[in-house]
Amino acid sequence: MVTYRHLGRSGLQVTEIIYGNWLTHGSQVENDTAKACVRAALDAGITTFDTADVYANTAAESVLGEALAGERRQSLEIMTKVFWPTGPQGANDRGLSRKHILESIDGSLQRLRTDYVDVYQAHRFDHATPLEETMLAFADVVRQGKALYIGVSEWTADQIRAGAALARELRVPFVSNQPQYSMLWRVIEDEVVPASRDEGLSQVVWSPVAQGVLTGKYLPGQPAPAGSRGTDDKGGARMIGRFLEQTQTLERVQQLRPVADELGLTMAQLAVAWVLQNDNVAAAIIGASRPEQVAENVKASGVTIPAELLARIDDVLGDSVVRDPAETAKSSPAAR
Repeated sequence: MVTYRHLGRSGLQVTEIIYGNWLTHGSQVENDTAKACVRAALDAGITTFDTADVYANTAAESVLGEALAGERRQSLEIMTKVFWPTGPQGANDRGLSRKHILESIDGSLQRLRTDYVDVYQAHRFDHATPLEETMLAFADVVRQGKALYIGVSEWTADQIRAGAALARELRVPFVSNQPQYSMLWRVIEDEVVPASRDEGLSQVVWSPVAQGVLTGKYLPGQPAPAGSRGTDDKGGARMIGRFLEQTQTLERVQQLRPVADELGLTMAQLAVAWVLQNDNVAAAIIGASRPEQVAENVKASGVTIPAELLARIDDVLGDSVVRDPAETAKSSPAAR
């Protein structure tokens, strides 16, 4: 079964494997399959679920809400996010203005069929809205009982520190950052992780298998397998394209197989277990298009990778690893 970790310095515990439905629910997979994946997650001991209003233009939240209907709410931890355009995409249907945050939380709660979410997250940093306005709106969401904690996603170290200072002033629990993180994408390590440790935040990381590249199924010089994310025209292929264009990276990923074999893990399990070795990572978000994938990936929970194998992974991947902290700032658009 999946084990739990504290989220930041808070008392909230989340499963160290979180089920997320980006690029799947309401998009890549049919609703019945999506519900079966959620059931597989629950059966495996996952109680923490991550979504966002923008996923499938709000449909992903609705599918998750339907899939969790009938479960004891107090036994679940539900996380959702706000920032990207939703609905008709009018001028105020995006960003982190007070108007958009206070209206968006109500829509998310309705779709998720719940009175509150456990963590409400700023999906990106909004350069067009004063940070004070954003943090006050999040504090009001918490005080209204519509969220218990707040978090962010893909904020830089400086943004996290500034947000944390306001959160302390407003006395609102700011507990997490949700960045991309994997063996191949380590841009948070030099700046974001130290800032988060100082401010009492944990990382809840997305794409621990690098959009599927670290499963080893994408072979150098060969087309992406049929039905894989690399062939998905609804957003998946665009996200994974950066890695698939790098033949050397794909070759080095294949060289990780002996490491996985030595640990008795699949390549996907190795990738998920690797991010969980970072003590500032509270959880890794996994997605699935089939229930069997959930059952496979949860086996990464509780795995310890010896230091010598971590060093071997570093040696194998070499300069294929992206480490530049400046990549985080690129995630948030300069304008809405």
